[in-house]
Amino acid sequence: MTQDIAFFATPGEPEEGAAVAERKVFIKTYGCQMNVYDSGRMSDALAAEGYVPTEDMDDADLVLLNTCHIREKAAEKVYSALGRLRETKKARAAEGREFMIGVAGCVAQAEGDEIARREPAVDVVIGPQTYHRLPQALRRARTGERVVDTEYALEDKFDHLPDPIEVKGRLRSVTAFLTVQEGCDKFCTFCVVPYTRGSEVSRSITQIVSEAEKLVATGVRELTLLGQNVNAWHGTDAAGRAIGLGDLLYRLAEIPGLARLRYTTSHPRDMDDRLIEAHRDLRILMPYLHLPVQSGSDRILKAMNRRHKASEYIALVERIRAVRPDIALSGDFIVGFPGETEADFEATMIWSKPSATPRPIRSNIRHGPARRVRIFPIMWRKR
Repeated sequence: MTQDIAFFATPGEPEEGAAVAERKVFIKTYGCQMNVYDSGRMSDALAAEGYVPTEDMDDADLVLLNTCHIREKAAEKVYSALGRLRETKKARAAEGREFMIGVAGCVAQAEGDEIARREPAVDVVIGPQTYHRLPQALRRARTGERVVDTEYALEDKFDHLPDPIEVKGRLRSVTAFLTVQEGCDKFCTFCVVPYTRGSEVSRSITQIVSEAEKLVATGVRELTLLGQNVNAWHGTDAAGRAIGLGDLLYRLAEIPGLARLRYTTSHPRDMDDRLIEAHRDLRILMPYLHLPVQSGSDRILKAMNRRHKASEYIALVERIRAVRPDIALSGDFIVGFPGETEADFEATMIWSKPSATPRPIRSNIRHGPARRVRIFPIMWRKR
């Protein structure tokens, strides 16, 4: 059963200021950029417990698998990794040494109790909305309790996470991810995000600016704003007026020392005028936009519940190019969608061929779980 963790001292919790024995944590990150960000924040949270990062799994006292549920056979990969970790745990136990195993991320959210049932060696299963509770969950696990915590938290996890810090053993890059929005309310028929990350939630502008300033203070010069539907971000300014992602970009551009801004991933329906204006006005905002379209067929777009037409997408691209002619755009295309006809396929493939408007300059293929679905990221640059 999933259990909540109250935010108060638990037996064995070190008092504030008390010395904490050093332990090592190895975090294996699967999937998207937000998982990379989440892994970093989990590392920040564990630093207060005496954990320092290690790149050698065999040297770790705690191994965390931060999982992705989008990729094909994602769950099978996790269980395979857990089987290997089970043997490590047995060997450590024979030596009288602690070795803990945790599963976090979207597979944990989707299969929490099943993970605990199938793999008894796992000590903690924690979802993407509750990883701020990870230190408390580990303390409970040391008492012999097996912790599964995947309920969507009522509290804001970002209020309970420590500030981004310089963690011993982890070098801060000049680039960093910063989550500004999580979840999605679009419910595209091919996508699991609303069921693993929940409904759309936007962080406050105060939280975002504060974290950005602290990252810049540690040497970060480029920030990529993250969200499952990042351009759906919304908030209020100091005067209580409603603002969107464009306004947030204007505010972040004022931070001294910040040289570059990016954001990903967007939905065509949420590209508003203010965001397009930001691409026109802000030199700090890089001339690149990832804007998935998924199909060139209106019939398939409707079946996908995308709620826009191919012609509307093209019109949007032209509006963006009108204000930033040098912008490069990339998009995701799914072919082999259930019910797709040859005509639907050809309507999509037109987008990958040279023409007077979009000109493809790069493409890749990866296989998805449904009918060998293939997704083509194609980057366009105006002629």
